[in-house]
Amino acid sequence: METRLKAILGTRPPRSLSCYVNGAWRPGVSRFTKYSPIDGSPVAEVEEAGAALVDEAVAAARAASRRWRETPLSERHRLLHRIADEIERRFDAFVEAEVLDTGRPESQARTLDIPRGAANFRTFADLVGAESGEVFETETPDGAGAINYTIRKPHGVVAIVSPWNLPFLLLTWKVAPALALGNCVVAKPSEETPATATLLAEVMHAVGLPEGVFNLVHGHGPEATGEFLTRHPGVDAITFTGETRTGAAIMRAAAEGVRPISFELGGKNAAIIFADCDLEKTLDGVARSTFLNCGQVCLCTERIYVERPIFDRFVQGLKERAERLAPGMPDDPATTLGPLISREHRDKVLSYYALARDEGAVVVTGGGVPSLGDGLDGGCWVEPTILTGLPQTARLLQEEVFGPIAHIAPFDTEEEAIMLANDTRYGLAAAIWTENLSRGHRVARAMETGIAWVNSWFLRDLRTPFGGVRLSGLGREGGAHSLAFYGEPMNICVKL
Repeated sequence: METRLKAILGTRPPRSLSCYVNGAWRPGVSRFTKYSPIDGSPVAEVEEAGAALVDEAVAAARAASRRWRETPLSERHRLLHRIADEIERRFDAFVEAEVLDTGRPESQARTLDIPRGAANFRTFADLVGAESGEVFETETPDGAGAINYTIRKPHGVVAIVSPWNLPFLLLTWKVAPALALGNCVVAKPSEETPATATLLAEVMHAVGLPEGVFNLVHGHGPEATGEFLTRHPGVDAITFTGETRTGAAIMRAAAEGVRPISFELGGKNAAIIFADCDLEKTLDGVARSTFLNCGQVCLCTERIYVERPIFDRFVQGLKERAERLAPGMPDDPATTLGPLISREHRDKVLSYYALARDEGAVVVTGGGVPSLGDGLDGGCWVEPTILTGLPQTARLLQEEVFGPIAHIAPFDTEEEAIMLANDTRYGLAAAIWTENLSRGHRVARAMETGIAWVNSWFLRDLRTPFGGVRLSGLGREGGAHSLAFYGEPMNICVKL
């Protein structure tokens, strides 16, 4: 099927993407090519920031910091709402950029990524405007008393390192509260997804955000742009979403200067399916939690534990749903599955498919690379995969794959299900499926995770805390929890 995006891929010259520093577009020390995961064709030539340009970006942010933090809240509120309006005005351009970078179905970008990106700016602008501090009346020995009250002050310069799996949503999730509280930022998106971040810089320029408040540097991570940024002594706080080993490296860098950090890292998330669940609703929900975005969501389900009486029916039902997924061009309405982000990541996921076989897994469906034709076989496609038969100690059940794969195992008691779900070094999310309300509450409370869903998945209220425990991260974002990270509380005591 000939689609608009198919006509673009391989025919339109790759777009040139520059860095944005102190209100101006800047070249880097070198260029790298961004390839589309859809068909492997080049879609962008990206300027990579070296150490000197990162220095300039941090210096620009520091120079703008006092002016921005002293900008009246009403003006910051107005500008953040204008950013949201401008994102919506350029909605189609953001959708196209997100889809060409990630390959995800266009319907997902239109209904999730870009709307949430705009909503983040409005939400955090409004939250900061509604925030109140604490006030305490304090007794003193002379009887006159004192008043203690709190204010929240921005850190100054925040380094934002965002991932490739939901690039625009997760970048704005950090930029919006940072700016709303009066911080200046230097953002480094993943080298795999530079396009929507560049469009966001265009939006910042168009709405008249003061020079130096938002800076964008493209590039790679270790011994490159990301490391130059996170090790920079002029950065006051660091927020990162991504892979756990990268988070550990950034944490070591942040120790210099004892800088605050917020990390949302990997997950090896479990779903617990009780026999009293609404089976059809549960199968639809778990199919979504396993295969959305080709399994490339930190919250995706990779371990499924099913109460034994319905185990065989559940395996068959999930197999049918996996086999109905339709890979294809993102703007084809029939497409329900996109590719993995890159050939390198596909090699990693395929290595886990091979590992599962070596460990003795039963392949229920999938486990390979589909043959799509129509020019797509140069892309980064894999088959949705369901496995059974592995012991809890298998590497596949302990290591994050970050692809469209899940292992299903039976359990007999509630206690056993809780033990199995919590048997992981990670602790990001869990989902419990049951029509017994008391059991749902009880098992959710027993999960050693940052979030537990009951009879749903990926249902988010932006005011609630989001983050993980153990190898899944440090700190929380969302609502007041984001404000708590991006602003430092200060107490002022006035003697009466």
